[in-house]
Amino acid sequence: MSAHHHPHSHAHGHGRAHGHGHAHGHAHGPVDTGDWRYGVALAINLAFVCIEFGYGLIANSTALMADAGHNLADVLGLAMAGGAAWLARRAAPSRRTYGFGKATILAALGNGVLLVFACGAIAMEAIRRLSAPIEPASTTIMVVAGIGFVVNIGTAALFLKGRKEDLNVRGAYLHMVADAAVSLGVVVVGLAMLMTGWSWIDPLVGLAIVVIILFGTWGLLRDSFDLAMDSAPAGIDVGEVRAALLALPGVQDVHDLHVWALSTTETALTAHLVHAPGGTDGLLAAAQGLARDRFGIGHVTVQLEEAAQPDCPTC
Repeated sequence: MSAHHHPHSHAHGHGRAHGHGHAHGHAHGPVDTGDWRYGVALAINLAFVCIEFGYGLIANSTALMADAGHNLADVLGLAMAGGAAWLARRAAPSRRTYGFGKATILAALGNGVLLVFACGAIAMEAIRRLSAPIEPASTTIMVVAGIGFVVNIGTAALFLKGRKEDLNVRGAYLHMVADAAVSLGVVVVGLAMLMTGWSWIDPLVGLAIVVIILFGTWGLLRDSFDLAMDSAPAGIDVGEVRAALLALPGVQDVHDLHVWALSTTETALTAHLVHAPGGTDGLLAAAQGLARDRFGIGHVTVQLEEAAQPDCPTC
């Protein structure tokens, strides 16, 4: 899409004409819901999470319950990715001029909070069982965790194709391989308890898995909170963006620069560029192309000025 340049009055009131380059696009699109692998992975893993958690209660195993929580984290991630794609296709109503993309950020934040509460409940139960050990059903733990290992390896195999080209596919593949490793660890725990009779191993491993989940969830919470606060997405250095815009031919100053996330996949930029008199030819297109090609920012709004305007308090 090409940038455009036309005079109009600014919304907060000054009569000076300015340029407005405005384009929409995705540098990294959301998960393609036409890819059946995501739907299959979501259905299989959600069913297994419910089964594994249920058998964790039946077998008195915090390790199984914690492993179910670990698998739930990836189920929520797959669901969020699919939801992002669905929301991205919805038309923006008159009041929500940016559409529903922000809901993907709220979903990420909600997922993180939910996982923290789940981890807290499992950790409390594990600590209680360390102080008052309960004999877990070792054979049941081994069988259920073994099924979990097969489920995760099978799901990972779905994403073998295309993992080198597609970031989403690679992420799904790596998560499922990690889950398979944790499930295999729980199988070993069941075997160790069967051979030694040490029931305290189960809650101890449950706590270890909780720490693993919290370690991953912390990054999700931090990033989603930043995006909810309209911070620049991770990987985009605002100072570098400012320097790149300032280096464009004819640009004398850059101010009122803002970079924020419209969704988990789309980024927006607004800026005022002070330029030499008459030096606007191609500047809008150059600014838009720079933002899109170098920084992956697809939604760009630029105001061109021959001098800083009085309506900008930070200029």
